[in-house]
Amino acid sequence: MPGRSLRFGAALSLLLLAATACSNDDEPAPAPPGSTPMGHTFISTEVTGTTIPGGGPLTLVFADGRITADAGCNKHSGAVDLRDHVLHVSELASTLAACPGERAGSDAWVGELLRGEPTWELDGHRLTLTGKKTTVVLADKKVVQPDRPIRGTEWTVTTLLTPDARISSRTIDEVRPNLTIAGDGALTGFAGCNRMTGRAEITETPDGAEIAFTAATTRMLCPPEVMEVEQAVLAALDGTAQATVDADTLTLRNPNGHGLTLRAR
Repeated sequence: MPGRSLRFGAALSLLLLAATACSNDDEPAPAPPGSTPMGHTFISTEVTGTTIPGGGPLTLVFADGRITADAGCNKHSGAVDLRDHVLHVSELASTLAACPGERAGSDAWVGELLRGEPTWELDGHRLTLTGKKTTVVLADKKVVQPDRPIRGTEWTVTTLLTPDARISSRTIDEVRPNLTIAGDGALTGFAGCNRMTGRAEITETPDGAEIAFTAATTRMLCPPEVMEVEQAVLAALDGTAQATVDADTLTLRNPNGHGLTLRAR
């Protein structure tokens, strides 16, 4: 079904920086001697000293010579040099979201930690950063938050992807479109107004998976804003979509420009 432009009253949520990590179903092997955090994502499990405003956690993504940090508010990204077991971080670029309450202070906390050139130590799946005022222990994300299987998981839509934007709205949160792919490829779900049934054939690829959808729906009518969400969901499921899983998040991208971000339930 062709997509239509969306006219939600709620504010559009535009993603300025994206940090992605490799996703596969295998638990990472323990780090061999001399290895570095590069190519891995870590989530804090313990903070000693100055705690994270708002509680965190701190997420660090190491990829392609760069580091991306998020402690509950904005994302901060820059080049990183790991020589001599010290994090040498260049000037950080940041998103500009306004965060409520104590979480607003997490940005300054991240900046102080990373610009202070903390030392790092990698022991298996455990990364320890030691700064001037703070010591942070982090675990490999693949260990603490393993990827959920595409089959057999109920996935709920949280964000609509269009050629121009990532869209979140109260309507999406209220109607909670969702889908489940059974082990035999049977597709069931809810598009926002109507129930869905059909097939979803999954083909594994080096970058994740391709899912060939064939979906049919009931024929109920709902308010216009709900029907717009449903049309966007069905546009993303029209034909074959590229699928990637990162922990409990499934991202579907259709060559027609539409897509979905879904959260495991």
